[in-house]
Parts: sequence; C-alpha cells; structure tokens
Amino acid sequence: MAGNSTIATRFPVLLDTHNFEFTADTSQPLKLPTPKADVLLHCGDLTEVGGISSFKRALKMLGSIDAELKLVIPGNHDLELDKAFWEAQRDEEGNAEDPEDHDPAIKAMTGPLAADAGVIYLTEGTHSFTLKTGAKFSIYVSPYTPAFGNWAFAYKHNEDRFNSPQQTANGITSIATDPIPDDIDIVMTHGPPRGILDWCPQGNVGCSNLVQAVRRVKPLMHCFGHIHEGHGVEAVDWKKKQQSVAERPPRKNEVIRRFFENDPIENPYPQPFVWKDGRGGRTLAVNASIMTRDYKPENAPWLISLNLPRSS
Repeated sequence: MAGNSTIATRFPVLLDTHNFEFTADTSQPLKLPTPKADVLLHCGDLTEVGGISSFKRALKMLGSIDAELKLVIPGNHDLELDKAFWEAQRDEEGNAEDPEDHDPAIKAMTGPLAADAGVIYLTEGTHSFTLKTGAKFSIYVSPYTPAFGNWAFAYKHNEDRFNSPQQTANGITSIATDPIPDDIDIVMTHGPPRGILDWCPQGNVGCSNLVQAVRRVKPLMHCFGHIHEGHGVEAVDWKKKQQSVAERPPRKNEVIRRFFENDPIENPYPQPFVWKDGRGGRTLAVNASIMTRDYKPENAPWLISLNLPRSS
C-alpha cells in the first residue's frame, strides 16, 4: 500500500497469445505457475484466425492464471467475435460463410466456460471495477485497429473511434460511439498509438487518432500490443515525449529495448514493475505482446504494479 488513500495493485498484462497453451516446457517466459496478481489484462488476439475450439483453448489457458479479475478483449485475429466483419464474409452469390459462428463464439467467451476460467469479456467502452482489497479503477477498452488486409475489428485511417467530433483532428471523421473519457484510469486497446512502441519494418504504424486521445486523457497506464516488435514499456511524458529506440529500425542483432527515464529497462517478470506516478502526469505505455515478430512466445508478459484509489 502506498499511503492510506491508494492501494498497490498488480496487473499482469499480455496479448497476442495466438493459440498459446501452457506446456511442460519451462524455457518460455510465460509458464506455470504464474505470479499471484489482482487484475489480468489480455489485450486481444487470443487466436490465429478464430475458431470456436481455439477460443475454448484460450479460456483454458487464461483459467490457469492466478488473478482475482481477468479482463479480456478480442483483436483483429479473433475473427468470429466481430459480428459486422463476420457477416460481411459472403461470396458473390450472397451466401454467408458460416455467419452463425459469431453467436457460439460470443457464447464461448461470455458463457459457463468463461465463468469457470474467471474471464470477463469486455466490449468497447468504459467499465469500472472494485477489488476485494477496496482498490477501484476505471478502464476504457477497444479491440479496433487501423485497417490492413482482411482482418476483424478494423476502421479506416481517416476515421477516429476514440475522440468526439469536437476533439477530432482536421480532416478526420469521428465515428466514436463511446469516446475515451477524460477521467479514465487505464486504457486497454489492441493496437498501439502512433510513435509509442509501434515500430515494425514498415515504420511507426500506430494510430494517430488514438495517441491524440491518450494525450488528452493522460491515464495511469495504456496497454496494447498488435505490433509484436514493439514489446516493452515507455514512460510517456506528454509535455516532452521521450524518444525510444523503437522509433528507428533496429541494427543487426540488436534487441529492441524501451527507454525509461533515459535508461534501458529489462522486464523483471515474474517480479512486478512498479509505476508510482499518479493520474494526469506521465502515462506508462505497455506493449505486452508475448509473441516475437516470427510468432514465437519468447516475450514475457509485464506484471505492472499501479497505485489505485481506495473505494470510499
């Protein structure tokens, strides 16, 4: 506990698990037993290309993690969970390609299997929780990312899901049905904001509209992934954004490291990374993809300790 008004709360953060299952192989960073924690955040891409059996295996995997709350959103690879995308997959004769698979996929993620695993499947928008410790927090979540290829939960590059029309940049159209509110503690999206832990061989590919929203909100933490190469953490000073090594191509054989207050930091997992800043200042950005660029589960999750307010 940090003082009488806040409670230290542990958040294991991971995503891009892509059909990952626990095995007897203890050489991987994500292995059993996992450290005891308070709130698991899974930021999407449970599967490779969807599939009801894959969602069920993902729930089994998440059920093995020790946490009071397990909050999960989908990602662009979790195809059936995006109803609009799934219903649009029709051939030229107008016949649906297994359109009813959406309903059993949602049932899997919200039904008895999810309950047994302790998983709460979150839809886009704002949610609030109070833990047994008395710690409380609000979280905004969104599975959507800028469109590329034929994947789920996509929006056009000139569309803004995160800001209201009054907050949107010139030349951009707000399509937000639930913009990120100003008083949010945690933002969890599948994809990164532009220029923050978003470098890949194609350059910085994060969303400019998302970074505008997160800069406006200044949450305690923003967690995401999607871009596997960006794995790491960054302390984002909104008054003077720090440069990270991810904003240039890595040199040959170089391991990408994030810079935290000008010093490189190693992931201390399974020990927690303690973030002591409060709301409205710097934001801890966390790219928690466990997969490498070539889809090997060689990145450890991040176990983040945040000081959360105590419920009254």
